[in-house]
Amino acid sequence: MFTMKSCPYCRQAFTWMEELKKENPEYSNIDINIIDETLNPDVASQYDYYYVPTYYVDGVKIHEGAATKEIIRTVFEKALR
Repeated sequence: MFTMKSCPYCRQAFTWMEELKKENPEYSNIDINIIDETLNPDVASQYDYYYVPTYYVDGVKIHEGAATKEIIRTVFEKALR
């Protein structure tokens, strides 16, 4: 997951991620690598995205930009497969 500390959409995404983990404990088993693009520009520059939050699963971009709780649920479901 690519994020930025100043991004309000990222903060909302983190809230929904925690809610989803409480609703479905299996989601807590997903290993999420959170990369703040302002702190790790060298890593961020290796990926093709423009907006945050951006989710990749196994190197494939699943979602980019403002997310909904349902979009994050879809990301989690793809990560479990």
